[in-house]
Amino acid sequence: MVKQWMMAATLVALMAGGPLAAAEDFGAWPLLRDPFPSTGGGGVMIGGYDPVVADGRCRTAFTATLPDGSVYRNRAEFDAVPEQGGILCTNGRWRAEDGSAEGTTPFRIFIRDGVKRMPPD
Repeated sequence: MVKQWMMAATLVALMAGGPLAAAEDFGAWPLLRDPFPSTGGGGVMIGGYDPVVADGRCRTAFTATLPDGSVYRNRAEFDAVPEQGGILCTNGRWRAEDGSAEGTTPFRIFIRDGVKRMPPD
């Protein structure tokens, strides 16, 4: 009975992404591309991402180019979290430079030894 309970608990932890789940290998992510497709979809391309880490944050200016060629200038800020010998830029927030829009992004960047990586497609 105890053995069955332990197996069930282990299965639940794995399915929930608990402590037994495999950690992401951020160093295996592909290099950050320029441009890359927006996480919001719609054919929007993100360009000029070049995050700089300072004061516990990752910050970058960037452009969002729509399929019709319209270009919008923006800024993004992420929490800079020490991970795997580098910095994981996560919990992103962005805003238009003209103040017309703002939001959050699930996009993450991993920086180690000056090399910037993005999650796999």
